[in-house]
Amino acid sequence: MARPDMTRHANPTALLALAALSAVVLVWSTPLLWMAIAAFRPQNFGGLDMASLWPDFVPTLDNFAEALDSADFPLLYLNTVLVCLGTLAVQLTTVTLAGYAFARLRFRAKELVFYGFLLQLMLVPPILIVPNLVTITRLGLYDSLLGVMAPYFASAFGVFLMRQTFRTIPKDFEEAAIVDGATWWQLVWRVLVPLARPGMVAFGIVSVVSHWNEFLWPLMVVSTPDNQTLTIGLASFTMGAESASQWGVIAAGTFLVAAPLLAAFALFQRQFVNSFLFSGVK
Repeated sequence: MARPDMTRHANPTALLALAALSAVVLVWSTPLLWMAIAAFRPQNFGGLDMASLWPDFVPTLDNFAEALDSADFPLLYLNTVLVCLGTLAVQLTTVTLAGYAFARLRFRAKELVFYGFLLQLMLVPPILIVPNLVTITRLGLYDSLLGVMAPYFASAFGVFLMRQTFRTIPKDFEEAAIVDGATWWQLVWRVLVPLARPGMVAFGIVSVVSHWNEFLWPLMVVSTPDNQTLTIGLASFTMGAESASQWGVIAAGTFLVAAPLLAAFALFQRQFVNSFLFSGVK
């Protein structure tokens, strides 16, 4: 039997949506494409040749070598990883406990306190820079990685996400654990946390990406090169490269900063998508 031609019955709306989505993807990926091409373009290219998106050259690593010589990338990577993982470790503890309290415990004015937490999501982050900077200075944490991390140890978004995640877990698991004699601590960390792992992974992705790309707050808190993160170090050597019109070096440095996140997404794309679908993050 002949196979029906599905293209004749294609939905025009679906084709239009596909075309629009393809156009958006093309526009969004153009800067990344230029960055990748410019990073491997020889330094003797200039003018309109540097702006071209067509790789009509023999790739070279000279731009990466000069970028590595212009900034201490190993130290910048180390500082950034410490900030991201240190912040995430504390956040996972605070948002898990707060999410459990708002999802399962009963106490007076619980909803009012929860909505008070959510008010933080309505505040523009730059508004909090001055009071946070004053607090960090009084605590003696200025110009330190701990000072960069401290304001993010609590997260309203994380509390909301974990609260919603815990509320999706049936109470039968908790009741069975209580019958077996589990304490509330064992109930949270041995029963609920493993079941809430997809929500924690989704929050971890958001947290790491956010702090990896954070620029304004580390710029305000850190004053010595030894405590700089990748974004601050990139901005520092980019200023000198711009004056010499070394766009290939700038592209190579930017590629070095973005490469770990791009590689992580390429390797764990399925896990990323599944975690966001489970947690309902859009």
